[in-house]
Amino acid sequence: MSPLEAALAGLWLMLPALVPNSAAVLFGGGTPMDLGRSWRGKRILGDGKTWRGFFGGALTGFGVGSFQIIITTMLDEQDAFGYGDLPWAVAIIAALSFGAMTGDCVGSFIKRRLGVDRGRKAPGLDQYNFVLGAIVTVIIVSPGWFSGHYIEGNGYWGLAMFLVVVPLLHRSANIIGYKLGKKNVPW
Repeated sequence: MSPLEAALAGLWLMLPALVPNSAAVLFGGGTPMDLGRSWRGKRILGDGKTWRGFFGGALTGFGVGSFQIIITTMLDEQDAFGYGDLPWAVAIIAALSFGAMTGDCVGSFIKRRLGVDRGRKAPGLDQYNFVLGAIVTVIIVSPGWFSGHYIEGNGYWGLAMFLVVVPLLHRSANIIGYKLGKKNVPW
């Protein structure tokens, strides 16, 4: 696989992790995941992390991954363009989408501990918390899948492309959410 193909494959395979964070904003509202509770004098996650947003985002990412599997199955690709055979492909996309939302929650937990208010910038943490959550979760579920696609051979091109594109996509999605009135701040 050429470096360009590896870079594009890296983005393709991470779509189930890229979509949930943005989709959560559309589904958000309702009961906060921390139920308004505090820990050591600070909110655990804050009002911005709701059950509806978590599951709406994660299931949207899972839906995107499922659609990718359907497309590749229709094209007679045996390994779903890199996700692997069923049921492993389903496990991979679930790990990516639910891991992304879990990473987002961990990021909020860290921000609350650091005293960063909801909606305030936390450079690096805001852009990569969901990425790290998706990567850690998929490594737990299938370490060979991650290393085979993002470390071995030209896979590092896919990881590099993914890590460069994430802040750009994150910023774009936040601006769109702000303009649609779904976010209070454009970051």
